[in-house]
Amino acid sequence: MKDQITVTSPLLPDLEEFNSMLKEIWDSKWITNNGQFHRQLEKELAEYLKVPYISLFTNGTLPLITALQALRITGEVITTPYSFVATTHSLWWNGIRPVFVDVDPATCGLDPEKIEAAITPKTTAIMPVHCYGKPCDTEAIQAIADKYGLKVIYDAAHAFGVEVNGKSVLNAGDMSTLSFHATKVYNTIEGGAMVMHDEQTKKRIDYLKNFGFAGETTVVAPGINSKMDEVRAAYGLLNLRKVDAAIEARRKVAERYREALRDVEGITFYDDMPGVRHNYSYFPIFVDEEKFGKSRDALYEEMKGEGVLGRRYFYPLITEFSTYRGLPSATRENLPNAYKLADTVLCLPMHHDLSDSDVERVLKFFGK
Repeated sequence: MKDQITVTSPLLPDLEEFNSMLKEIWDSKWITNNGQFHRQLEKELAEYLKVPYISLFTNGTLPLITALQALRITGEVITTPYSFVATTHSLWWNGIRPVFVDVDPATCGLDPEKIEAAITPKTTAIMPVHCYGKPCDTEAIQAIADKYGLKVIYDAAHAFGVEVNGKSVLNAGDMSTLSFHATKVYNTIEGGAMVMHDEQTKKRIDYLKNFGFAGETTVVAPGINSKMDEVRAAYGLLNLRKVDAAIEARRKVAERYREALRDVEGITFYDDMPGVRHNYSYFPIFVDEEKFGKSRDALYEEMKGEGVLGRRYFYPLITEFSTYRGLPSATRENLPNAYKLADTVLCLPMHHDLSDSDVERVLKFFGK
């Protein structure tokens, strides 16, 4: 079999530079608890991402859980079924009932026109997702939140570096959270972050991610341990130097895919949104079985058999998992757009290491 083409590939720092930073960590014997590299990475990320305050976490799920705690969210939260399960798990772990609303096929994000009808007296917040890094309609969502006095927490796991008209999408809502998992455009192996608007909120978040400690002998809240260590912070600092080149390489792959697939019957995909700086984190296509001549699953299996690994992302919907299946909002009738996307989506290989020949191998499955 030919070498596998994976759906993604981690951005890796230069090993010699990483070893040099590891030597500094070893010499200092300071390997966690807000060390120099942790502080430096927070500073550099805030500048790169054009956000006022950022707090680093050890993965991308814990900032979601912590944001809900920090904002004292209870009752019900309106969210999307078309996401990775961590989005909804964060609600469940906080004893919050998710209320699923359908998505807008143009963005795969929450459809603002469907949100208002799902609000009840128990609703306290909205948790949208910038799916595939495509920005939600943040203005419309904020208008609804303001009208009903709701908080907005964005799961921005896919939205590293994404901007709308020169402004970071991460500044929308009350808080945004990021994932720095190995599969993301920018990674710290495992890691994540939370973006907030003011220094007081950052201080509270930093307490909550360190057991609630506000000093050597003072605990101000029932926090958890979700700090990023120095090794991953150093790794992240080096990857921050490479991420722009990686995004540019991804952009070129996306352009090649679009050029080749635009006239393929039964295959649709997304073009860039006007005024948006995209990060090209994924390249989802949607397969119309009748027009294309084979189903999404048949195409997926055919590609896999030839060593080309796509990903049915997101399939199945969160609402199909046993934890959430019984909720009143978790029905196909309530979520027709989300179900259609889940049943037809296939993410093609997309990463900075794809060669021209790799892209040609992918495209041959479409007669190109």
